[in-house]
Amino acid sequence: MHILLLPVGSHGDVHPAVGLGLRLQARGHRVTVITNGHFESLVRDAGLAFIATSTSEQYLQTISDPDIWHPKRAFFAVARSLMDLARPTYDILAELHAEQPGQLLAIGTSLALAGRLAQEKLGLPFVSMHLSPALFQSVYETPRLPGGPSINWAPRWLKRILFLVANGMIDRAICPGLNTFRAELSLPPIKGVLKHWWHSPTLVLAMFPDWYCAVQPDWPPHTHAVGFPMYDEKGVTPLPAALAAFLSAGPAPVAFTPGSAMFHADEFFATSAEACRLAGLRGVLLTRKREQVPKSLPPGVIHIDYAPFSELLPRCAALVHHGGIGTSAQALAAGVPQLVQPFAHDQPDNAERLEKIGVARTVNPRHYKPPYVACVLTELTTSRDIRESCRQAADRMRGADAIGTACSLIEGLL
Repeated sequence: MHILLLPVGSHGDVHPAVGLGLRLQARGHRVTVITNGHFESLVRDAGLAFIATSTSEQYLQTISDPDIWHPKRAFFAVARSLMDLARPTYDILAELHAEQPGQLLAIGTSLALAGRLAQEKLGLPFVSMHLSPALFQSVYETPRLPGGPSINWAPRWLKRILFLVANGMIDRAICPGLNTFRAELSLPPIKGVLKHWWHSPTLVLAMFPDWYCAVQPDWPPHTHAVGFPMYDEKGVTPLPAALAAFLSAGPAPVAFTPGSAMFHADEFFATSAEACRLAGLRGVLLTRKREQVPKSLPPGVIHIDYAPFSELLPRCAALVHHGGIGTSAQALAAGVPQLVQPFAHDQPDNAERLEKIGVARTVNPRHYKPPYVACVLTELTTSRDIRESCRQAADRMRGADAIGTACSLIEGLL
């Protein structure tokens, strides 16, 4: 069987697909990753086949939009680019389907709309892979939405009304372009894109463990919570020599990352460096955009382009990050305290869940100032209760094989 992986998004979306692809390939399947050309070297270096849907320049242009990180405008910024991604991806799927009829199965992350279109139009088997709980709507355990307070206190009837309003706004952003393309494919118009349609009717993989979020009664009945898909280029991208030397030269540092797709983090890194100085902590600033980092850093604070978290975090005292699900999972596995500065998308929901587990504190981006951050980092790195919660979370992660479980469910469709 030829399995096509369709991750749409940043490194946090591509890494799980690569991890899944490597395991499927090891189990005897042919695997091709179909995504933006920005990730070609990452995919090919891991040993998987690759087809580009668009150019790296297009990806960089999309993520450079500051609205991508705005709590209320982020979704609509993403929605503007969805059909630009879906059309070329669908064309690739249609061509492969014509060449290899009956030999394909596609697996896509939440925004892989082309996979659902190909499932409807071509009969291409398709599996949905949702990476975080916020990608499911529920009136039971309701995810924390960006740009507002939690509504878990609300009765279910009120939640239904709120989702009705939200889905109307979402459909107005997505459906005009999507339904235009559907008409070209002789498919009927749809609504309720995020409520119903983007879930495959065949199999939905919830890529997180049930102790992080259990499958809810109003999720698709064919949803399986398999666990966190742990992959971060370990074995492909080595720990930088300068970082290895730094880690060995002193106490465990605090790692700081605003996320791989964040291009507007100058203030974040300046604040982080100063917070380390005030708290007397060492720090590692992680970003591929070197121009975001202050030219002069305090003693004991360094900048590194990238390091696999599975190698770095076990040697850190804490992690400060944006609340991406992949970063959160790596910190849980490493057993390190987390300070989360959520901006948009699933980040506020992840931050709230991490706090409930007892492994994190959350800071509003407006309050991310050196004295406050230094104070919270001191608490995180000295609290016995937080350290014990981190240890318990790491114990839960140990021995889990989410990717293996996902592979078995996928192979059950073949």
